[in-house]
Amino acid sequence: MQRKGILIVVSGFSGAGKGTLMKKLVERYDNYALSVSMTTRSPRPGEKEGVSYFFVDKEEFERCIGQDGLIEYASYCGNYYGTPRPWVEQQLEAGRDVVLEIEIQGALKVKEKFPDALLLFVMTPTAQELKRRLEGRGTESHEVILGRLQRAVEESYGIEAYDYLVVNDDLDECLRQMNRIIDAARMRPSRNREFIEQFRTELNEILKGEN
Repeated sequence: MQRKGILIVVSGFSGAGKGTLMKKLVERYDNYALSVSMTTRSPRPGEKEGVSYFFVDKEEFERCIGQDGLIEYASYCGNYYGTPRPWVEQQLEAGRDVVLEIEIQGALKVKEKFPDALLLFVMTPTAQELKRRLEGRGTESHEVILGRLQRAVEESYGIEAYDYLVVNDDLDECLRQMNRIIDAARMRPSRNREFIEQFRTELNEILKGEN
């Protein structure tokens, strides 16, 4: 019996290392598929179309919204971000665990539509470390960094809605921890209803044969 994949939503503060974690998770473990989000923001240096994001204009994004072609979408720092629906659903049906890296607004929308989705929130060990990592990028102005820190304050009030925290201090340990959490989540009864029902049926058949 082939199991259905788990929808895993990963959020976290800008600068906490979500992108690196997701890339390494997919490279290290072969059971994950990393969803590619759609966005209206401009590509950053080194980002590739269809790999980092699907880069579209506002008109095309809003057309997808109208056609119910997105699992979730949100506006963040003046741009749209969303998750294309068809590809994700195909992967889940094929038994692959799909990882979505999305903002907190979108994560909560996914949880409404997919109650069994596993929500993970990535943090740095301290707020000072978060500030250091943002500054260490060297790609954003002081004003932009302050805006991201302010956004982190706002996002911090939604963390309790997540299933687990993941503290990204040591990258390798963080990856192992994430994989262990997801392994454990696969065994939740709510994700194994078909197996449980089959087991009950077999028990009853055994009892009938003994009577």
